[in-house]
Amino acid sequence: MTQTLSMYMAQANAVIDTIAVHDAVAMLSNPDVLFVDVRESAEIQKKGVIPGSVHAPRGFLEFIADPAGPMHKGDLSSGKQLIVYCATGGRSVLAAKTLTDMGINNVSNMAGGFTAWREAGGTVEEVG
Repeated sequence: MTQTLSMYMAQANAVIDTIAVHDAVAMLSNPDVLFVDVRESAEIQKKGVIPGSVHAPRGFLEFIADPAGPMHKGDLSSGKQLIVYCATGGRSVLAAKTLTDMGINNVSNMAGGFTAWREAGGTVEEVG
């Protein structure tokens, strides 16, 4: 049977914890939490980032998450709670499922993504 995007999204949402943006904003200063930005570089340049976040573009996520991969970022296997975000929450829930499937624990999706973060008054760091 062919999988559709809506099927992938439903499967991911069924198994991934989603954190409300207001709860995520309150977690920004928690040293045991790491925000993971899966947006593309051009989006980050235009809109900024959550301070202290790690950039792991969705298109390279598996390469970045795999400890044996040449692009691995050790922050993703630090044991911290990872809060994954994109622009609106679609790519990030798929990314969170991918990270979980790769054996990374404590992964959550931030509802509404970076757009909701800005609307909630979350701190934004401009890039470039």
